[in-house]
Amino acid sequence: METNQKKLLLLSSVLSATVLASACGAANNAGQPRVNTVKPSVQSGGYVEKLHFTDSAGKTWIPLEPAVKSLGYRMEEKPADGGYAKIGYSDVMYKVRAGSPKAFSLGKSCTLPEAPMRRDGKIYITPASLSKLVQSKVSWNPGNGEISIDTPREGNEDGQQSATAPGKLIRIRSLSSDQADELISYAKKYLGVPYDFGAAPYEESKKFDCSSFTRHVFKKFGVDLPRLAKDQDNVGRSVSRDELQPGDLIFFTVPGRFENDAIPGHVGIYIGDGEFIHTWGAPGVQISKLDSGYWKNVILRMRRVL
Repeated sequence: METNQKKLLLLSSVLSATVLASACGAANNAGQPRVNTVKPSVQSGGYVEKLHFTDSAGKTWIPLEPAVKSLGYRMEEKPADGGYAKIGYSDVMYKVRAGSPKAFSLGKSCTLPEAPMRRDGKIYITPASLSKLVQSKVSWNPGNGEISIDTPREGNEDGQQSATAPGKLIRIRSLSSDQADELISYAKKYLGVPYDFGAAPYEESKKFDCSSFTRHVFKKFGVDLPRLAKDQDNVGRSVSRDELQPGDLIFFTVPGRFENDAIPGHVGIYIGDGEFIHTWGAPGVQISKLDSGYWKNVILRMRRVL
């Protein structure tokens, strides 16, 4: 009897650990995200990759997907994406394609030292190319197959985003009550539109991710927001919760995603009465409570761009 109880306790512990280690970006039955509360394996010294190989030139190649997953990202490949593998969280932050050294890193194009290759149906990449892609140090130990990737620092020394680049400044003004109502009514037109990781423009895909949704809404009102949530966080000016008005952007952290939790991983639009509109998993564009439940605990900053 005692042995059976121990087995049940062990099984319960394993199941709990499996839930905690679920991939970022999944949603629970309430439509809230399951955040990966387990720090990426790189925090404890990296991970061991057994599927690496060395080519005739002596260069080591490792599978891309487990490497980026060790940083808490997810990776998707779809035929409709032009052969690109999309990597990120709620936004696509990196894109690579087998056979091409051209890649995209944090919204900018870059050239990798070696073009990724496809082997056994998987994309393989060299540590040097992975380092260039994620803009972080990648170490490879050929003795034991261990890969260590420094957690990306996607901010300055204080964890804050840099100021908006010259030529990208947006005039900040307060919305009138009628204008705010118009913006919110326009945003609500898209309730239920499906979420898609790294969604193409709505006109093409009829889907959104979190930052393409806010960008689409604000474009209607003459504001050209950057594509990524972390860059939208550079626009406008900061406001406090007491100052928050309908039409303001709200940024949320994703605990454990970066070296510093001050990097925004999600964005939505405040619509008043303690609610905001955003998109995250099922059911797509939705309205959530700001001052209670999950989102209350991960609010990062609020900004006014109109």
